[in-house]
Amino acid sequence: MASTAKPKGERIAKVMARAGLCSRRDAERWIEAGRVKVNGKLLTTPAMTVSDHDLVVVDGKPLPERERQWLWRYHKPAGLVVSHRDEKGRASVFDALKAELPRVMSVGRLDINTEGLLLLTNDGELERLLELPATGWVRRYRVRAHGSVEPARLEALKDGVTVDGIRYGPITASLDKVQGGNCWLSFALREGKNREIKHVCEHLGLKVNRLIRISFGPFQLGELKSGAVEEVPAKVLAEQLGQARKGAAKKPKKRSHADRRRKA
Repeated sequence: MASTAKPKGERIAKVMARAGLCSRRDAERWIEAGRVKVNGKLLTTPAMTVSDHDLVVVDGKPLPERERQWLWRYHKPAGLVVSHRDEKGRASVFDALKAELPRVMSVGRLDINTEGLLLLTNDGELERLLELPATGWVRRYRVRAHGSVEPARLEALKDGVTVDGIRYGPITASLDKVQGGNCWLSFALREGKNREIKHVCEHLGLKVNRLIRISFGPFQLGELKSGAVEEVPAKVLAEQLGQARKGAAKKPKKRSHADRRRKA
């Protein structure tokens, strides 16, 4: 007797993200804009499940076959925005890399003046997993700031701090050296709220004039030169994905839209 079981499917936005076209959020916007058809019919809602038996067409083109997951380390220079659509028309990291990489998305963001490690991927689901706060990955930064601060005030940040009504979680901070009117500090945090380090430093009487992210979880900036991009080996990625999924499973948490676009 022939099987009558329905093909296993996934939400359309997830399928589009996994194909590397866009993030889930962007997929929902594209559907609302009338850019997506399923089996010849215009899709009007993202609340639809599709399988390999369905024909998904975006902007008149069939959904590309899903490639394997790729992850790249990129040493972002200062002066580039991390956005596919910048209302001010500023140069972006995606413009700088379009000759070297396929269409990619960033794992989180860095402010325009922040340098250092930015992870890039071709897979929307991988991007989502690595951004989840539940993975618990630490982001580490080197900070140069004008002014001076007592080590005791840095030590107190381990209990978190409230600045202008915004509560920031535990931060590990230390003073590395004093250089003229500036000081160099190390920061380690897990949340990465919008401009978190700059706001916390201002609270301490410091003005940040250089900010470099040196690691994101297990991934290190290392000796990667400014503007350079390098693939994370598939074996290393597979190992770290296993750890990330374990972390996310231990502390499940629904991610808001604001979480998706956090900046350092």
